[in-house]
Amino acid sequence: MTDAASLPYRRNVGAMLFNDRGQILIGRRTDQPGAGGPLSEGVWQCPQGGIDAGEDPEQAVLRELHEEIGTNRADILAVHPQWLTYDLPPALLGKVLGGRYRGQTQKWFALRFTGTDADIRLDAHQPAEFDAWQWIDLATLPDRNVGFKRPIYQTLAQDFAPYAHPRP
Repeated sequence: MTDAASLPYRRNVGAMLFNDRGQILIGRRTDQPGAGGPLSEGVWQCPQGGIDAGEDPEQAVLRELHEEIGTNRADILAVHPQWLTYDLPPALLGKVLGGRYRGQTQKWFALRFTGTDADIRLDAHQPAEFDAWQWIDLATLPDRNVGFKRPIYQTLAQDFAPYAHPRP
């Protein structure tokens, strides 16, 4: 069994992508139970991913959007002032994130989507991270099946609430 205390946190970025109606984009993970089934099933999350060596978080968040949803047509609205950290559940420790991390420390961004729904292509890069996506109201995010990331999403639903409004 891997000792969590001996492992570092992976640096990561997260994208809370708002459309003109003030809703956010979430995707259903392909590597979790429920993928490929009805939209009411599976584990959902906002786009996120690791920060490459020499990359700043602003570059990383736009790259991750492009890799995970096929477009980076977005403008950064805000950056969460803190790095938000989560630990992996014991059952995943040593198995995910290359087995090298105890969890992730994340810099989250609120972004305004400047494209159209047709720009979102989950198959733009392989392997695909998500098999389905949808726009939802930010306030409902923590109540979705977001797995062990619920505390992060509760914080973000509160702190990014000012961006969850229709664009004039």
